[in-house]
Amino acid sequence: MAIMDRDEFWAIVGRAREGVDDTRTGEGAEEVAGRIGDRLTELGGEAAVAFGLRYDALEVESYDSTLWGAAYLMRGGCSDDAFDYFRGWLVAQGRSTWERAVRDPDTLAELGIDPDDDFLGCQHMLSVGRAAFDEDEAFYAALDAARAELPADTFNGPLLGDDFDYDDDSEVRARYPRLAEIYL
Repeated sequence: MAIMDRDEFWAIVGRAREGVDDTRTGEGAEEVAGRIGDRLTELGGEAAVAFGLRYDALEVESYDSTLWGAAYLMRGGCSDDAFDYFRGWLVAQGRSTWERAVRDPDTLAELGIDPDDDFLGCQHMLSVGRAAFDEDEAFYAALDAARAELPADTFNGPLLGDDFDYDDDSEVRARYPRLAEIYL
């Protein structure tokens, strides 16, 4: 099975975003994830697995200490799991926001997020393809089988970027001047 085409992936996300009042909130992002799950159910198991593979590839692409630092700043801390949920939330913001944030996380300051809203996560986005299967185990078995057909290093990657002390205010201000203005 092949990884879903990037354009097709983002088209599904874009359609799911339509009519959602505010995707920036946790509730809005969860609504987007639910709509994606509904669409994948319509498309069937193969599409759901292909979507999951593309999602996994995007997670590898965004596994970056610079983006993690922005999440840490915006959320008031960020564990491994919280970073996964943050990236799920970031997918719910759409392709343009995703691509800009991966290139330059400081662009997240443009979203106008209330600095007191430190939720910024969407755990459901990590497994939206499950909706197309009768049982969780069936989804994960299909996803594992599809991953096994791909080169072994497809979804492995080291943490990219320069690791730094996310609690060092001067370093944070230097790396994220616009976000620091809002969150520090």
